[in-house]
Amino acid sequence: MNPRLWHSKCHDPGVMDIARPDLKRKKRRQLILWTGAAVVVLSVAVMAVMRLKPAAPVVDRSTIWTDTVKRGDMIRQVRASTGSLVPREDSIELIPAQTDATVVRIRVLPGAQVTPSTVIMDLSDPQLQQQLLNAQLALKAAEADSKSLRASLESTLMDKKTAAAQVNADYVQDQLQAQTDKALFNLGVISGLQYNKSKSTAEQLATQHQLSQEQLTVNQRAIEIQLASQQTKIDQARALLDLYQKQAAALQVRSTISGILAPLATPLQVGQHVSAGTSLAEVIQRDKLKAALQIAETQARDIQIGQPATIDTHNGIIPGHVTRIDPAVVNGTRTVDVMLDGPLPPGAVPQLSVDGTIDLEHLHDILYVGRPALGNENSTLSLFKLDPDGKGATRVSVKVGRASVNDIQVLSGLKEGDTVILSDMSRYDNVDRIRLE
Repeated sequence: MNPRLWHSKCHDPGVMDIARPDLKRKKRRQLILWTGAAVVVLSVAVMAVMRLKPAAPVVDRSTIWTDTVKRGDMIRQVRASTGSLVPREDSIELIPAQTDATVVRIRVLPGAQVTPSTVIMDLSDPQLQQQLLNAQLALKAAEADSKSLRASLESTLMDKKTAAAQVNADYVQDQLQAQTDKALFNLGVISGLQYNKSKSTAEQLATQHQLSQEQLTVNQRAIEIQLASQQTKIDQARALLDLYQKQAAALQVRSTISGILAPLATPLQVGQHVSAGTSLAEVIQRDKLKAALQIAETQARDIQIGQPATIDTHNGIIPGHVTRIDPAVVNGTRTVDVMLDGPLPPGAVPQLSVDGTIDLEHLHDILYVGRPALGNENSTLSLFKLDPDGKGATRVSVKVGRASVNDIQVLSGLKEGDTVILSDMSRYDNVDRIRLE
């Protein structure tokens, strides 16, 4: 057909289009059906997606550590947060100044080995030197006075003894004369008057003789008392002299034991004046040290005197036992003293940092596993247990009992041979399963 002719027919005003309303209704129904189907399909898809569990996160196996549940004996222990070697009470000698003095020379510095023959420092005290000289003179004067008094008393006693001897001689003579006159009177040679006179004289001399003996005894006691009093003065003078001599000797500061010279809280300087009682030096015996451990207050409650312990000096392990538990709590810890039962290794000195472990008790035939990074004893923990193939792990609830430094008792939730993750897994608290790669 000629295009022009077709065009003219199509636009001929006399030609009319035929309307099809049924076709429009059919297309509208199809659109509604397709739209409803799409909505249903979309709703089902959304609900399916919502019901899907999130994919298990992947964890790098090299970033975790695990342990296997075991059955057997477990030693329950506590470990010190910090510790150090300190001198025992019987190993310290503190040397105080005996008098007010001045430091004129320091011969030995802290850290040096000293013996009783080692002069640590020299002091000077001119006043003490004068007191020492005066004490020497006072002793000599007291001794001289004692000798003079003794000579005087002995001279007086000798005079008393001479007089008593004369009375005794007269007493003996008159006793003989009275006995003779009695015999003559009995024979009628002399008169009774003469005999009575002789008898009276003998009785009078007997009384004088008794009094002279008593007086002699009293004089001897008086002499002893006076000499004893004078001896007391001598003893006092000698004691004062001994004191000053010891104080003078103490101007050369020495230790009475062998050990290490420890530093003072306030070091002394040459030329410094010190008062009596000031600490001049402190000496510590190296072979008499103990370990002072700082134990957390919550862990120290089960520690008892006598429990065994091990001390790591980082140059050897030393066995020991608990000897004291400080009742005071400082910064959340208590100090526990451990007596060392073995020899100290080379290099062990006071204030050396050490690690300490104390054995609390032995638990027999129990389930136990390594102690998790998070979790306390006597609680319920949430741990990841590895699958048999080791490619994944599932969260399980585990009830634990008493804990040690490295292990913890398993009460329920795990069995012997199970492997659990001990690392800190708090970042996966929102999932119940992980994959390991």
